[in-house]
Amino acid sequence: MTSRVTSHSDLIASSAADVRSAIRAGSYTGHTAGLAAGKLQCNLAILPERFALDFLRFCQRNPKPCPIVGVGDTGDPNLPTLGHDIDIRTDVPKYRVFRNGALSDEVTDIRDVWTDDLVTVALGCSFTFENALLRDGIPVRHIEKGLNVPMYRSNINLAPAGRFGGKMVVTMRPIPQAQVAQAHEISRRFPQAHGAPIATGDPALIGISDLSQPDWGDAVDIRDGEVPVYWACGVTPQNVLLDAGLPICITHSPGHMLIADVAEDAETTILSSTKTTN
Repeated sequence: MTSRVTSHSDLIASSAADVRSAIRAGSYTGHTAGLAAGKLQCNLAILPERFALDFLRFCQRNPKPCPIVGVGDTGDPNLPTLGHDIDIRTDVPKYRVFRNGALSDEVTDIRDVWTDDLVTVALGCSFTFENALLRDGIPVRHIEKGLNVPMYRSNINLAPAGRFGGKMVVTMRPIPQAQVAQAHEISRRFPQAHGAPIATGDPALIGISDLSQPDWGDAVDIRDGEVPVYWACGVTPQNVLLDAGLPICITHSPGHMLIADVAEDAETTILSSTKTTN
């Protein structure tokens, strides 16, 4: 691993491949919000093959928080439908490794824990549509401040599948009142990145008690004339996997995404072949 440190600002105008290269080299381990504009960013769920089919059923039943954009072959760390040189073991800035329902490690490389029975599921991320909001003049506060997006547990029930189920996690972005409808319409065009918001306004209506205390990410200020807008979040499947108590599963750390080579506005969900069985 390199000793050189790369900052978020160093990468802000870099290509997806160059960002992944810096991550793979170990020089960048930070969040990916605002990086590789125009490219799809992905949440990750990596789990043993024997649990993968039920997990894919869960994602299919809950497409807002879990939009599937890629599925790897069993034991294969590559995701060729998302990028020709992706190695899922090294190309995410930070991973979380869970064992038997508990966080075991947070690491920047998972080659030491990779096994030939693991299946990678890539899920769309709301960082993707943020670039479209910015292009249309809608402010995105956490990007302005160089922060990670605030994420919260909600009281919204998910449709279960097998041992997988629970509550939805949401992200929040303060949006000027006059631009809420515009933000809704823009994000609706990105179903592979959670699509339109799931709620607006009072956080208590979706079970959030204090917006200044996110469960993950960083708090951001809500200014006069702005309202909080909530989108489904890709940390949802991370919580679901944790509650399922699998012997091992691996996810991205919140805000630390895989950046793909495919365009953020791809019209169709891309799935690679999979050998998943019952």
